[in-house]
Amino acid sequence: MFRTIKNYFNKKNLKDQKYLFLFDKSFDNEYVCFDCETTGLNPKKDDIISIGAVIIKDNTIVSSKKFIKFIKPKTKLQAEAIKIHHIRECDLNDAEEIDEVITEFIDFIGNRPLVGYFLEFDIAMINKYLKPKLGITLPNKAYEVSEIYHDYKIEIIPQSHIDLRFNSIMEELNIPNLGKHDAYNDAIMTAMIFIKLKNLPNIKIK
Repeated sequence: MFRTIKNYFNKKNLKDQKYLFLFDKSFDNEYVCFDCETTGLNPKKDDIISIGAVIIKDNTIVSSKKFIKFIKPKTKLQAEAIKIHHIRECDLNDAEEIDEVITEFIDFIGNRPLVGYFLEFDIAMINKYLKPKLGITLPNKAYEVSEIYHDYKIEIIPQSHIDLRFNSIMEELNIPNLGKHDAYNDAIMTAMIFIKLKNLPNIKIK
């Protein structure tokens, strides 16, 4: 109900009517799993440098439909961020401008529900560029895999400490680690976590 009310007012702020499709009913059993790499961890100050996304249809990651983009940041890459994603400023010399990439990303995800790990941060980063461009924030339904995993584990072992670290969830669910840490690989691994979780007994994705 809250999301419906929020999107009612969100839709009124839409600057370009060709993007009305974002508010339509979503595809049946289709999702987009995405991940962003950034210059730092503050959505207000930092910039996106890479977006990776894949489409999930039923229980399949559609490998023919993927989104991989590198973006020129306006802010300086922080040392701590480089240690995580290993992307340096020289690696972004041929990267694209965010204004173009954000439009391509919106066209790619459409009105599909979004899936991710630490998804609130990634959505906040996208909204940072989307709001000035189209007047709206992402209206898509969102699924955070760590929340789904937590609800699954708490049913099995009530009142226990649940390790919600990405690698711990993957290990517990026997998801293969693709090794290289980048936006696209992280999106694929998160998609595999989501597919595994949504097929477990007592898990209902609404």
